[in-house]
Amino acid sequence: MIPVTAITQSLSGLAWRWRGGNMDLSGRFGRLGGGDDGLSNDLVDQLLLSRGVPHDDLERHRRPTLRDFLPDPSVFRDMDVAARRLAEAVVRGERITVYGDYDVDGATSAALLLRLLRALGVEGQAYIPDRLLEGYGPSGEALVRLGREGSQLIVTVDCGAMAHEALGQAQDAGIDVIVVDHHKCAPELPPAVALVNPNRLDEDDTAAAHGHLAAVGVAFLLAVATVRVLRARGWFEQRPVPDLMALLDLVALGTVADVAQLKGLNRALVAQGLKVMAKRANIGLSALIDASRINRAPTASDLGFALGPRINAAGRIGDSSLGVRLLTTQDPDEAKDIATRLSALNDERRAIEQAVQEAAEAQVEAQHNRAVVVVAGLGWHPGVIGIVAGRIKEKTGKPTLVIALDDGEQADVDGAGMGKGSGRSIPGVDLGAAIIAAREAGLLVKGGGHAMACGLTIAPDRVEPLAQWLDERLGRDVANARAAQSLALDLSLSPGGLTPSLVETLEGAGPYGVGWPGPRVAVGPVRLIKCDLVGNDHVRAIVAGADGRSFKAMAFRAAQTDLGQALLHGCKGRQLWLAGRARLDDWGSRPAAELHIEDAAFAD
Repeated sequence: MIPVTAITQSLSGLAWRWRGGNMDLSGRFGRLGGGDDGLSNDLVDQLLLSRGVPHDDLERHRRPTLRDFLPDPSVFRDMDVAARRLAEAVVRGERITVYGDYDVDGATSAALLLRLLRALGVEGQAYIPDRLLEGYGPSGEALVRLGREGSQLIVTVDCGAMAHEALGQAQDAGIDVIVVDHHKCAPELPPAVALVNPNRLDEDDTAAAHGHLAAVGVAFLLAVATVRVLRARGWFEQRPVPDLMALLDLVALGTVADVAQLKGLNRALVAQGLKVMAKRANIGLSALIDASRINRAPTASDLGFALGPRINAAGRIGDSSLGVRLLTTQDPDEAKDIATRLSALNDERRAIEQAVQEAAEAQVEAQHNRAVVVVAGLGWHPGVIGIVAGRIKEKTGKPTLVIALDDGEQADVDGAGMGKGSGRSIPGVDLGAAIIAAREAGLLVKGGGHAMACGLTIAPDRVEPLAQWLDERLGRDVANARAAQSLALDLSLSPGGLTPSLVETLEGAGPYGVGWPGPRVAVGPVRLIKCDLVGNDHVRAIVAGADGRSFKAMAFRAAQTDLGQALLHGCKGRQLWLAGRARLDDWGSRPAAELHIEDAAFAD
């Protein structure tokens, strides 16, 4: 048996390395679950250390709580101004509108503030723009119209940080606007009563350390600050204090679905939010869990792959207000109806996504020399381009922009013929900053984002100049990032060590997500007993080791990759190491552990 880190080129072309230290537990993990709590605790501690936790801070990270991680909201610029203005609106009974983005982060942020206002005795209203007709971010026309209709205070959530023109129009019309956002900011901020954003360039180090917060996390901090202001004013002497902890299920959903880094405060928010979600107190979320056919307490993975996509489907191809309505309703029948509609929209979204992905991948073949993949198509649905960009990024290992060019049938807010693009990046390449620079260079009509994702509006004749500009600006960053790519492993096991008890122990260092990667295990050596194609693109295998133990393994969306083809056709009679995520298969009468394959290497 060779050590896994002697593998310098796997079937995917990657070297394998330890994430935090040699954890070859092939001879020890058979004991896990048999009373060896010390071994379990050692593994959890090692996982925490390998994710950057100092030795003297292990206890705080083993069980992340808000008490240990929540900062004083006042450390953020404009937070106190925003909290005082929102509290004043509550006391005066003003009409408050929450203007949210059309994705999950925007929907959960808006729902959180609306539920807070309801608990404070004020029935606020939501405004979610139409993705196709209005585009991303607050429009001046909509803000002014809301003011004319009686809104005395508008709070934008998950948008507004770059809306200089729109907020200028609102200011000229005498409308108070608070911006709650997390996207990158320009040096000059748009006019607003307050702009709360940990990614403001003028934030100090204490606040900037929380730049990984999703907008819903910033909205939660505003809720904490607002309740504090109202308590100081004696507002709760005759009224109940809102249960802010009950809002954490929304924070968890928005944070995970927006692919925010699950470290520090975010990890605490999600860990505690999952506990709240398990209680099913939010009627809408409970209905969505049922519609997703989840019959246990939801996990972070469920938020990203089952619940989040259903809410996103409304903003992508349906009625963008459905998500907020679901998350704020108090009517079980309405909740069930909306959840059912969201599931149907999600099915429709998948079909549209597949068609766009096939067309986009046909263009990728001609772009092998580009540092950043840029593809564009006439009539592609703008609601699915972000997902397709992520898929292509995973397959190519390069930052990817997918641009939907208007075919004239559906004119958008920027006029017929414009393209709307969405991008996804790789670690080490700040795509959001590049897009902001491209906008400032005159290549884009609009554009912004953060390090790993971006959005833009572009004229069709600027697509190719943008691609060339990104190549020149990001070529070196992409080359360095790709050269540093390798497969990070947390532990290696013999097949008999892949058990339900192991899976349970690994979850002890979660929740996992971007910035806090789920543990990756290497299992082997094994030989293939059976390998076949499942659906259109998945590879399923039954493997066995020299210890006589066998298990099921799945390689999702891998059939056409080098890895998938090798598993299906090139590995017969040879021993392998398999690397991937240990998961629990609970479909049968007895739970069993399986491996979700991400890579493989010959053991001989």
